[in-house]
Amino acid sequence: MNDNAILCPSCQHLISGNPRYCPHCGVDVALAAVLEESQFAIQISSDSDMALTPEVLIPRLGERLVQKGVITAAQLRQALDYQQERAERGESCLLGQALLALGMVDQQPLDRAITEQIFQLQNALKDTNRHLEERVEQRTNELQKALQRLTELNQIKSNFISNVSHELRTPLAHIKGYLELLDSAMLGDLNTEQHKAVRTVLHATQRLEQLIESLLQFSLAARGELSLNIKTHDLAELVNTACAQVAPAVQRKQIELHCEIPKSPCWVQVDGDKITWVLMQLLDNAVKFTPEHGKVSVHLKIQGRVVDVLVSDTGIGIPPERIDEIFEPFHQLDEAMTRRYGGTGLGLALVKRILDAHSVPYKVQSRPGEGTQIEFSLPLHM
Repeated sequence: MNDNAILCPSCQHLISGNPRYCPHCGVDVALAAVLEESQFAIQISSDSDMALTPEVLIPRLGERLVQKGVITAAQLRQALDYQQERAERGESCLLGQALLALGMVDQQPLDRAITEQIFQLQNALKDTNRHLEERVEQRTNELQKALQRLTELNQIKSNFISNVSHELRTPLAHIKGYLELLDSAMLGDLNTEQHKAVRTVLHATQRLEQLIESLLQFSLAARGELSLNIKTHDLAELVNTACAQVAPAVQRKQIELHCEIPKSPCWVQVDGDKITWVLMQLLDNAVKFTPEHGKVSVHLKIQGRVVDVLVSDTGIGIPPERIDEIFEPFHQLDEAMTRRYGGTGLGLALVKRILDAHSVPYKVQSRPGEGTQIEFSLPLHM
């Protein structure tokens, strides 16, 4: 069996590679995976047959004595009333003691009934434990199978994202190429309005290119293919590159971009392209969620053998109890934000994966209406 083969979510035939459509039933594999995942509800709650305790399975002492004909039902009621009266006076009194006090039973048949009840309780406890172990093993196997299937479905979705991202790159490259030719007047002069329109479309294609790259990188990370090309880089240069990339968006929103970078190089050993992408994503998010005339800053602060990277803004902020949610893939805090600010919800999820791959600690501080600061630290390479 091919190790890369997975079950089609629709027809359950094995399929290998990363096909868009199942070769057996023709279904859209990614769409079928999403539909199956949405119906994949695992019931964690206990089964009804596991709810019984051993005590429930054993008759109580009074009932047993009545069943064996040692006492009558009327005598049992009288003994229970006597027990209740003693309890109301603050005196502890067991049922057996009440029966003896009232002269309804002798000690020997009472001891025999209690001993039988203890043995029955022990046997019931053993049966219950054996049944519980069997149910735990069964549920564990069920959960393991469910987890394996959910992993396969996530793999299908990740493959779909990767395939679509690759397929979008070629037509987008053609669109971007011709727009750049139009913008540079190499295909003829444009009037002011035409030039402005081309610039707007060109900016949109650049944004689309970033989104596609984010999807592609995330799909690689989800499949464990996020490889790092570690080399020595000047972190200050990486920050300057990221700042240059977000400069057009900063200018459009008339935001103040403040970069505080040491004059001497900050040598670090990282994957330069990926850390630059992280910086660009953090700055892009800061600009996106900061209103016009706000402020975004990036600060490199050397602390001994470590350099701290701080990206902060004066934007809308995040409720403290929801900070962890911003690193979840395909997630924004509410639909209104998605409609207003756009995005796939993948940027910070990929930032987390890249920083985790570098074993880099990070933290987020934010207050609604005041802004957000994201900080991570890199060891200096001496």
